[in-house]
Amino acid sequence: MPFTPLHLGPALAIGLPLRHRFHAPTFILANVIVDIEPLMALLAGRGPPHGFFHTLLGATVLAFILAAVMVMLEELLGNLFRALRLEEGRLRPTAYLAAALSGTWIHVLLDATMYPDVRPFWPSAYNPLCHPAALTAPVYAFCVLTAILGLAIYVTILVRSRPEHH
Repeated sequence: MPFTPLHLGPALAIGLPLRHRFHAPTFILANVIVDIEPLMALLAGRGPPHGFFHTLLGATVLAFILAAVMVMLEELLGNLFRALRLEEGRLRPTAYLAAALSGTWIHVLLDATMYPDVRPFWPSAYNPLCHPAALTAPVYAFCVLTAILGLAIYVTILVRSRPEHH
C-alpha cells in the first residue's frame, strides 16, 4: 500500500470534481478504509498484512457495507458534509455504492502494483499487476501529485463557495 494517507490523493483529486455524481465523503473514506485490515494484522502480530479485503471481491463486500453505513449516516452527517463542501444536496443510494466500489477498488489496484501478498483476483494467487521495482516510485508520485491536485481543487471549491463581501 502506498502509505495510507497517500491514498487520499486520488480520493480528493477524483472524488471532489465528481461530487455531483457520487458521494465524495464515501469515496474518500473508501480509499483509506481498506487499510484497516493491515492495521489489524499489525496490531495482532500475525497473518499477512493484505488479506481478503485487499482483493476485488473483499473490496466489493467492504464497499457494500460502507455504502449502506454512509447512506444511514446521511441524516446525521449530511449538513457537515455540505458545510465542508464535500457534497451538494442529496444523492441516490447508488451514488454511495458507486463511490464505495470505485474507492475500494482503486485502493486494491494501487496496492496490487507494489505488494506481492495482495491477491486482487482472489481466489487466484496470480497478481499480474505486481511490479514493485518498476511501479513503487510512480505509484507514490501519482499519489503525491493527486494529493496536491486534490487540495488545490478543494481550496478552489471553498473559495468559490464563499459569499461575496461588499
